[in-house]
Amino acid sequence: MRKSLSLAAVMAAAAALVVPGAAYAAPVGEVKWAACPADVASPGLECGTLQVPLDYRKPEGRQTEVMISRLASKNPAKRRGILLTNPGGPSEGLTFPSLLKAIGLPQSVQDSYDVIGMDPRGLGYSSPVTCDMTEEQMALGSVPPYAVTQADVRKRAAETKAIAQQCLKSSTADVLPYNTTANIARDLDRVRAALGEKKASFLGYSYGTYLGSVYATLFPKTADRVVLDSNLGAGGWDVEGGRMFGRGVEDTFPDFAKWAAAHPEHNLGTTPELVRAKYFELAARLDAKPSVEGINGNGFRLMTFVALYGTGDAVFSKLAAQWKAFDTNSPQPPEEVPETPRLQALLAGRLHVICGDSEWPSSVATYERNVAVDRVRHPMFGAAAANIQPCAFWPKPLEKQVKPSDRGPRNVLLVQNERDPATPLAGARTLRRAFGDRAALLTADQGGHGVYVIGKNKCANDRVTEYLLSGQRPNDVKCAAENG
Repeated sequence: MRKSLSLAAVMAAAAALVVPGAAYAAPVGEVKWAACPADVASPGLECGTLQVPLDYRKPEGRQTEVMISRLASKNPAKRRGILLTNPGGPSEGLTFPSLLKAIGLPQSVQDSYDVIGMDPRGLGYSSPVTCDMTEEQMALGSVPPYAVTQADVRKRAAETKAIAQQCLKSSTADVLPYNTTANIARDLDRVRAALGEKKASFLGYSYGTYLGSVYATLFPKTADRVVLDSNLGAGGWDVEGGRMFGRGVEDTFPDFAKWAAAHPEHNLGTTPELVRAKYFELAARLDAKPSVEGINGNGFRLMTFVALYGTGDAVFSKLAAQWKAFDTNSPQPPEEVPETPRLQALLAGRLHVICGDSEWPSSVATYERNVAVDRVRHPMFGAAAANIQPCAFWPKPLEKQVKPSDRGPRNVLLVQNERDPATPLAGARTLRRAFGDRAALLTADQGGHGVYVIGKNKCANDRVTEYLLSGQRPNDVKCAAENG
């Protein structure tokens, strides 16, 4: 029999407050390591499960299960503890330790730590949730479409309201109030305790920077060395955090425009200004008439936004070829699209978290105003970033949002590209201010989303590695552009 939870019931449950960082009275279980599920397995990676309280106000009450992974240190003489990780999203994280190893996590760090991954509650193999979304609804993804007109916002509002109502009536709706970043942070500390560690270090990217901020705030005594890479603002992925995508594209696009102008063979413009003009020309053309594959202006804008997560010749050449195909009304270059397993749980679990963390404006008129402002302020992508999300129709969060605190040890290192399409430097600066003397900010003069072992800036990589190994955290520092 399917369980359901009405909007009224959820809002009634939200009346009580959770005490941040409250100690658990329930005993912490053990993790028994075994082979990972087939679609997660990779050499050296082990997996295990842990029961954690669904509601930390009632630690001995109903439990939920999370799955974690471990890439264990093979050097007992150098091992100093565990490094909890999160890849962002919110999304699955079991494979992240193996991914970090594959893209260049220094062997010295692998020797010093057991690298721990986790599927956050509600995602992947950790008690996955559903919103019973159709394929068409899942195709909408997590980034709203660009609202060309006020009517586009209202159309999007109707679509997102339907998704929110489905979430509130789904078979997993009864866990919806508890799948939040604050509780995921509590789960992380539960993992630390289950693994017998007095302290745990943390490395998180993108959304993972907000998770790490909350973890360091709720558990200042057990959070060891905390590295937050590609930072959301102090409010996490709230309504203003989502709007930052618009600024991020404006910050990052000039890198591509400069590159394209220097490669006239792509015919996109001989100056950066002309390349930018080509962007608006193509978007308007595709708004009026989609491409031969049916890609409209919104698809073009989103494709460009996603491409700006990377940088360099290979990434920019691919994006230029895509633009050229649009410009000549030709088929897009062939591309292998990776399958996304458990997409329903990914999108539903993500909504649980971002909508449950903070209270979003409920008035459609607010989003109409935000879109109108950001369409002018950040014309390339602002009218997408400011568009309405299902969170507008979500019940009031169960607890007050946890904001980063300046109370605690000076153990937080923020790492940030100066130009990032999703988490611009402006957001990192708000987080730096919120942490005060607890944090230092390392910036790298480069574009793209991700710095440590992703951006290949030797100055930045060396300083992060040194902090993880020795605990010697740099002061605020800027790393010049370089390849390493």
